[in-house]
Amino acid sequence: MRFERREHPSTTLNLLAPLGAVLAALIVAGLLIAIAGANVFEAYGLILKGAFGSRLGFSETLTRATPLILTGLAAAVAFRARLWNIGAEGQFYVGALAVAAFGMIPAVAGLPAPLAIVLCLGVGAVAGMILLLLPLGLRLKFGVDEVVTSLLLNFIAVLFVSMMIEGAMKDPLAFGWPQSVPVPDNAVLPKLMARTRLHAGLLIALAMAVAVWWLQARTVFGMRARAAGLSPRAAAFAGVPLGRTLVAVACLSGGLAGLAGAIEVMGVKGYVTTDLSPSYGYSGIVIAMLANLNPIGVIGAALFSAVMFVGADSMSRALGIPSYIADVTVALSLLTMLVALFLTQYRISR
Repeated sequence: MRFERREHPSTTLNLLAPLGAVLAALIVAGLLIAIAGANVFEAYGLILKGAFGSRLGFSETLTRATPLILTGLAAAVAFRARLWNIGAEGQFYVGALAVAAFGMIPAVAGLPAPLAIVLCLGVGAVAGMILLLLPLGLRLKFGVDEVVTSLLLNFIAVLFVSMMIEGAMKDPLAFGWPQSVPVPDNAVLPKLMARTRLHAGLLIALAMAVAVWWLQARTVFGMRARAAGLSPRAAAFAGVPLGRTLVAVACLSGGLAGLAGAIEVMGVKGYVTTDLSPSYGYSGIVIAMLANLNPIGVIGAALFSAVMFVGADSMSRALGIPSYIADVTVALSLLTMLVALFLTQYRISR
């Protein structure tokens, strides 16, 4: 038995790979649920009911999927160009902090709401860009591996946020609780459903997914980014400016992660805390891989993750199973997706 590389992987196989990976992950997770003494079908039914069975559950699922779409896009854009952005978590936090800091400027509170929202979103995106350009600069100038530097910047960013919300940006009306000053009222994203947390950030995330797909599929920038990811030496030989292309990719990737932080603080929380993100940046890596780096596929992968995280709480309360089964299922999806991707590129022959 040996593995042979497929000359032309079929489109059908590439489309079925994510579905097969999710199904395999659900089967393995189902075995764990059965070992815990619960009915597998009842457990998965409760997850779906918790995620979509009520107005609150439905809105919370879409609210949870919003930052996951953006961080998934951030990872997908970077990985396709072979820029290993592991720092989306830090970029998320600096994007959120930048919005809160920008909102402290007195003139911002007097701006019309649409202008204030656009400016705050732009500030958050720029902050995320800057944080990713730092490790990229070290790679281009000194050959430093951006996996390590972008990962370590996550911890630096979170510690910096903690320092700011405990010091210069601490809300004096928070009764000593470590949180930043709130975002001005005119910079708060409008709600899509009354009496829920679902906000207009969902529409922005969906629009960004379509825009990224168009950039990658229909523009010279997308062609250059794909070429840089497939073969940097061949791309350089063909005249692709690798340095400028990677800088543009870093701006887009970091900007998307920073935008996710800005939207989360403007649409859900209203202020910055150190627990603003339940690992949205790291989850974005799983979502990008589960979507096979496809921007439109990121939407489905983010929704799957959101369903698992929101619905698992309902299932846990009803059956007494730890809600960590959601984390296990999402992690298993990544592992099974890696196997599925391998099998799309290679066939087993005798």
